[in-house]
Parts: sequence; C-alpha cells; structure tokens
Amino acid sequence: MRVGILGGGQLAQMIAQAGANLDMSFKFISPDPKACAAPYGEHICADYQDEQAYQQMLEWADVFTYEFESIPKSVVESLEKKLALLPSSKALNVAGDRLKEKRTFNGLGIPTANFAPVDSLESLQSAVEQIGLPAILKTRSEGYDGKGQAVLRDVSQLEAAWQSVGQVPCILESMVNFSREVSIIAARSKQGEIVYYPLTENHHREGILRLSLPLQNDPYQQQAEKLAKALLDELDYVGVIAVELFQVGESLVANEFAPRVHNSGHWTIEGAHTSQFENHLRAICGLPLGKTDAINSCAMVNIIGKLPREEDVAAIEGARFHDYSKDEKPGRKIGHITITSEGLSGEAFNANLKCILQLVGEDPELR
Repeated sequence: MRVGILGGGQLAQMIAQAGANLDMSFKFISPDPKACAAPYGEHICADYQDEQAYQQMLEWADVFTYEFESIPKSVVESLEKKLALLPSSKALNVAGDRLKEKRTFNGLGIPTANFAPVDSLESLQSAVEQIGLPAILKTRSEGYDGKGQAVLRDVSQLEAAWQSVGQVPCILESMVNFSREVSIIAARSKQGEIVYYPLTENHHREGILRLSLPLQNDPYQQQAEKLAKALLDELDYVGVIAVELFQVGESLVANEFAPRVHNSGHWTIEGAHTSQFENHLRAICGLPLGKTDAINSCAMVNIIGKLPREEDVAAIEGARFHDYSKDEKPGRKIGHITITSEGLSGEAFNANLKCILQLVGEDPELR
C-alpha cells in the first residue's frame, strides 16, 4: 500500500515507522527541507499549494492522510475529489475552526465551556458581558501548545489581548473549573468499527503537554467513549481521532478534538498491543483494526527544547527514547520518552518516571 502524507514532522515520521511492519511505502509533502519524516520515505520538498507536487503524489499514492490541521482548505477538497483522503475534509474543516468545533459538540449534546464568537474589539467586549471573566480568547484557527491564546481576568486587558492574538477571528471561552484533563483516542474503520484506547490523563505546563498517563479501568472510560462515538459517527470518520476533555465534577466536558494521531497517544508505541499510528494506517487502508489494550502500566514524557543525553535515558529501566531529529529550540517538542512497568514493581516504576521528568527539566512531582 502506498500512502501519501501531507506533512513531514514527527507524527508523519511515527506513522511511517509503524507502516514498516505492514509492508507500506510513504511519500511526504512538506516545505521543510529538514523534514524529520524524510528518511522513512520519499520527501517532496514543496509548498502545500504546489500543484506539481500533488500531481506526483496522485500518480503514485493509493490513499492520502495528513499529520496536522492547517492545510489549505482548497488543497484538501481538490485532492479528495481525485483520491481517498482520510480523515475527510469534513472532519478537517470542523477541527480547524474552534467555533464550528464547539457548535458541532453542542449539536451532538456534548457539553463544552460557554463560548461566543469574536470578530472585533467591540464584539470581544460584548462577548465578555455574555460569558463573564475569567475567560480565554483563542484564535478560531491555527494556534496550538498555548499559542494564539490570551487569558482575560479583567476588562482592562481586552485591547491588549485582542492585539496579541493578531486581531483575527476568535472565540471567547469561559474558564472551566476542572479537576483533571484527559483524552480519549479512538480509531474508526471504513466499515464503522470503532476501537478505543484507555483514557489518558494529561498534565500541561505553559500550554504544552508534558506528561501523559494511560489509565486502565478508569471510571470515566465509558462516558468518554460515548462522547467520542457520537462525534466519529457524525463525521463518518475514518482514522485515528483524539478528543480532549475536562473532568468537571462527575461529568466530562469537551475541549477540542484532533483529526489525526495525537501527542497524548505516543505511549501506545510501547504500551499498547497496537499503536495509534498502526491503527491509523489500518483504518485508512481498509485493514482490520488492532487491539488497543494497554500491555502494562505506562507513561509518556515530552522532551521540550533540549534533548537529554541518550545514555542517561538508557540507564533508566523501562525507558524508551524517541528523538525526532529536530533542531533544539525553546518551547519546541523535539522528542519523547516512554516508560513501561514490565519487570518493575509499582514503586520502581514511579521512581523511574520521576527520574525521567527530572532528566527533561520537569517537576518530578508533576503527576
């Protein structure tokens, strides 16, 4: 099977790595000459609107997928008319616009924070009167890892916040008083079969995911699966999806969804019977979906900005080092470390996880 991927970053890299055992080959379109996925297939270094590059892909590929949401809408819709592109442009269009996303959730009966559209400083003032403070101003498109956002706690901050997000279409969301952040990752096949991974508890700092902990037999697993299923069926979705949720009291409130493999699912490479990356390929290529059970206790720690020494990671029992081959840069995800509990006591697993957190510059008590 020949898979064309829009994007050449670490998610494309890990998709291609998973495809090696499925006898698949890959081509990537990315304008980045240092695309870290390039060693795992053929890299077409071109802009995402380059028609000649897409013609090369169309003549070669059996199916298209993508690793991020900000692909030009016109490109996606044009490709979809000529070759299977999965997940579909419908899912991409909803996920790429926070206002559409929130309205889709609410239309399915999935609770969210209170929200209002913002298109000007005047409409921001009106939205604050409607939503109240504190609240978060977010750009409707783009923006991730805390970018394109401003926290508002006082009306005196409105003008500066509007300037800081670039005076582009936004959404104002009420602050959610949550007890924890979780995500549910699922894969849906072309036939509508759905498999779910264990609910994952996520810990952020400065808007960037730092630690993910899959939780076996979590009491909110079924509630999360029900919300994800409603969205998957509504979008007639094919591939892997991640739905980010807040736990508020005894209910789950939707934050956003990603129509792709997701950072909070990186633990599945070593920690699940079938990784999210392999199941994404299985879904879009029409293969049977793999088992999603966690093999044992597991955790994933992101490496932000600066890589630790590989030998220091190797010295921690149960740890696996994933280097994305990206240049070091403050605030940039350049790798991750997973740790599994195979052969370890619970006490030893927790101690080793603390060592990993400390190694990458995080608070060892982050959990």
